[in-house]
Amino acid sequence: MKTTTYIEAITSAMAEEMARDESVFLIGEDIGLYGGVFKATKGLQDKFGKDRVIDSPISEVYIVGGSIGAALVGMRPVPEIQFADFITPSMDQIIQQAAKIRYRTGGQWTCPMTIRVCCGGEVGGGLYHSQINEQWFFSQPGLIVLMPATPYDAKGLLKSAIRGDDPVIFFEHKRLYRSIKEDLPDEDFTVPIGKAAIRKEGKDITIVSYGLMYHKSLEAIESLEKDGISVELIDMRTLLPWDRETIFESVKKTSRVVLVQENSKTGGVMAEVGAAISEEIFDYLDAPVTRVCGLDVPMLPFAPPLEHFFLPNAEKIVKAVKKVIDY
Repeated sequence: MKTTTYIEAITSAMAEEMARDESVFLIGEDIGLYGGVFKATKGLQDKFGKDRVIDSPISEVYIVGGSIGAALVGMRPVPEIQFADFITPSMDQIIQQAAKIRYRTGGQWTCPMTIRVCCGGEVGGGLYHSQINEQWFFSQPGLIVLMPATPYDAKGLLKSAIRGDDPVIFFEHKRLYRSIKEDLPDEDFTVPIGKAAIRKEGKDITIVSYGLMYHKSLEAIESLEKDGISVELIDMRTLLPWDRETIFESVKKTSRVVLVQENSKTGGVMAEVGAAISEEIFDYLDAPVTRVCGLDVPMLPFAPPLEHFFLPNAEKIVKAVKKVIDY
C-alpha cells in the first residue's frame, strides 16, 4: 500500500496503462516538457518519449479531433482538456463524431478515447477556470461520463476507461488534486464503470453526490449524526450510465433523498436523477425529492465570498436534509 494523492493516482494510472499497452498515448497543452499545468503528466514524457506524450497546439479541436482519428486506426488516446471551460471548441467532435461512431457503423467501428477534463470550483479560478459542465455530456448517448471523488476511484476508473472501447469524458476535480490522500494497493486494480458506491449506510435519508460534493456531504453528515440523523451516502462515480439500481434501492429503504451537485440547478445531472426517482419509485417517498446545487448564474464568481455563496457546502446540505426530515 502507498499513500497517494488524487493527482498522483491519475499520473500512476496513465503511467501503468502506457507501460501495459503501447497503443496508449497522451496529448494536450503543456503536458509534455512542462508536465501539465497541474503536473498530472509530470515525468511521463521523459519516460515514454515525445511520440507518446505530445505537446499540442492550443487547439481543443485539434486535440480531440486528432485523438478520434487515432482511436479509429487502433490507438488509445488520452487527450487532456486543460480546463473544462475550454472544452466547447471540441463539442462537435465529441457529440457528433465520437459519441455516434459505434452506432452509425453498426458496431464495426469504436472510439476508445478517454478525454481527461480538469474541472471544478472552490479554487478561486473565477471566469473560465472553475466550470464543470458535466451536464453537457450527461445527456449524450454513446458517451461514458465519469467523475471520481477519491484517489482509489480516480486510478481505478481511469484504468477502466483507457482499457474500454467507448469514448469517455473523465472529469477530475482540481480542488481534490492535492487535498485528499488514500492508501492504494501496489498491485493492478480497476473500478467498474456504471456502479455507484455506498460510502456510508444509514436509515433516515439518502444523500446522492459526486466529485467534490461527496466530500461536502461527508462534512454535513458529521453534523447531522450529532443530531441523531442517520444518513446513507452514495457516491455516483459514473454519471453516464448512472447506477439506477443502487440509488433506487437506497431511496426505497430510507424514503427520503437529497441530491447534491456543484453545477447550476437547471438541467443538471440531479434533475434527471430526481425525475427518475419521482417517476419510478414515487410510492416509496415520504417527502419531496430535494436538490442542493449551485446557483443559476452565468459563471462562478471570482471573489471568494461570492464563490462561497454560489457553491453548495456542508451547511446548505445540512439545512436541506433537516427540511426533508421534518417534512
